[in-house]
Amino acid sequence: MALVDPTRLQRAYGQVRADLLDARCAAGHWEGELSSSALSTATAVSALALVQQRSDDQREYEQLIDNGVRWIMACQNQDGGWGDTDRSYSNISTTMLVIAAVHLAGQVPAHTDALRKAEAYVDQAGGIPGLRRRYGRDRTFAVPILTNSALAGLVPWSEVAPLPFELAALPQRLYRFLGLPVVSYAIPALVAVGQAKWHHDRPWNPVTRCFRFLTARSTLNVLEKMQPASGGYLEAIPLTSFVVMSLAGIGRADHIVAQRGTRFLLQTVRADGSWPIDTNLATWNTTLAINALSGAGEDVTELICLDWLLSCQQTHTHPFTGAAPGGWGWSDLSGSVPDADDTPGALLALRGWKSSTCNRGSPLDPEPSRRVQAAGVAGVRWLLDLQNRDGGWPTFCRGWTKLPFDRSGSDLTAHVIRALIAWQTDLATKIGSTRIERAIHRGFDYLGAAQRPDGSWVPLWFGNQDRENDENPVYGTAKVLLAYRDAEQLNDLAARRGLEWLRSAQHADGGWESVEETALAVESLLAASTDTSLQPSVAKGLDWLIRAVEEDRHQKCSPIGFYFAKLWYYESLYPITFAAGALGQAVHGLLPRSNPQPTFPHLSRA
Repeated sequence: MALVDPTRLQRAYGQVRADLLDARCAAGHWEGELSSSALSTATAVSALALVQQRSDDQREYEQLIDNGVRWIMACQNQDGGWGDTDRSYSNISTTMLVIAAVHLAGQVPAHTDALRKAEAYVDQAGGIPGLRRRYGRDRTFAVPILTNSALAGLVPWSEVAPLPFELAALPQRLYRFLGLPVVSYAIPALVAVGQAKWHHDRPWNPVTRCFRFLTARSTLNVLEKMQPASGGYLEAIPLTSFVVMSLAGIGRADHIVAQRGTRFLLQTVRADGSWPIDTNLATWNTTLAINALSGAGEDVTELICLDWLLSCQQTHTHPFTGAAPGGWGWSDLSGSVPDADDTPGALLALRGWKSSTCNRGSPLDPEPSRRVQAAGVAGVRWLLDLQNRDGGWPTFCRGWTKLPFDRSGSDLTAHVIRALIAWQTDLATKIGSTRIERAIHRGFDYLGAAQRPDGSWVPLWFGNQDRENDENPVYGTAKVLLAYRDAEQLNDLAARRGLEWLRSAQHADGGWESVEETALAVESLLAASTDTSLQPSVAKGLDWLIRAVEEDRHQKCSPIGFYFAKLWYYESLYPITFAAGALGQAVHGLLPRSNPQPTFPHLSRA
């Protein structure tokens, strides 16, 4: 059965492949471009406004604040609220942060009508109780938002829940046992926001009051030790802004942490006055691109920017999370933190380099081969040590399982399994095949338990704003099925149920919501394309994706990404990279050998 017109398929793959290669930066890797964010811009404006109030030169930040407010006000939705991106629905969190920013910037008279609509939206969304309902028991984002509002004089400090910042004075290895009300990556907010609440609204309990007084200075030292060279915690504008505004709000704008954080905000503002949620996702985007091309059978030996990728691997205990050496974060910048999605992505890219090198048929250069092998050993060991007791993998830290973004995730676990399978043979003697096999087995046990009754899986770090609870089962199910594919277990009952759910979720036009989701769904279904019951879905999905490329819709991003605390984003490279992965797999796996493959320029560094 011919699933798709070979000429159209080859042409579409050639287009997305060319677009992907053209997107490389001058150094040869991919940085991409994250969407500008009303939430990030609002928090940055608030932080700079509070710093400005305590600055000797009141005009130093005036233009940046004005530009930020102007950009924000142009993004207001018809319902009076703001979404995280210009393609996002309004939410109470971003809207409250915008209102606070305009007040702190002293620009209320200029935007009276817009603020009236915004306040009506917040009231309709439930006000402060509605904000708390949005995050449940997780105080990672709700408390900083209310702190921002309190600093702007919009809510009383009694509405801001206290955060036990004094616990940050304890050894880092104990954090996961303390039942902290914030996730593992939010310790800077715990300290700075907690101190702002303590400064403005002291607790009545004399013991608590004394303990917090005694630990105030030492926890600020913790903040300083955790702060990266860039000044931006996690390279994240919102987290850094909350720290800066909290310190400025207690008269500590001159503290070294606030000064470095302010410098980070000044360096990350965009020409139009906005801020993104993070500086960039360079490592993540690069490994996604490499793995998409490698999966299509491309020679990625030179394209991989080997020295750069190896330099992104963490070689020391990380000051932010205390993570051991061996992992990769999402960027090559100092604020990046090693995690269980970027590390397997890097390991798969390095495995692709080894495969391409071997396929060339020429002798291996021993030096880069040795370095890649050493990186593989360290990366795999890092992942094995991170596995949770439930068999799944968390994002950053083992054992932080109480709050949503610290628990094991299906998408993370599937990605790790794929990396372990890819390196299993190479590392059997250095690490032990039994240990790796057991970790993979436990990972699949976790995936089996995490599968929903309808056959789908839900990811941690991606969502769909048009689905219930903002969940994205298309992304999650597709990612999990790729692990079953790599393990040659697509006949497993769980995998069969996942494939059937993915087929049933396909729209009548052949797509799944967006280019990104359609590409991932097609890639996972392609692995089972010999199943005649799935071939119509594969054919329709490929046709939809090819038409999207023909109409240049693969250049339009959808807000499917979740950043910390369910902050939406979109990334310019996602639709191009995901489409290249799916179409490349189709070219590589579906076209008969007698049908000549498209000819492209030799892969090289930009």
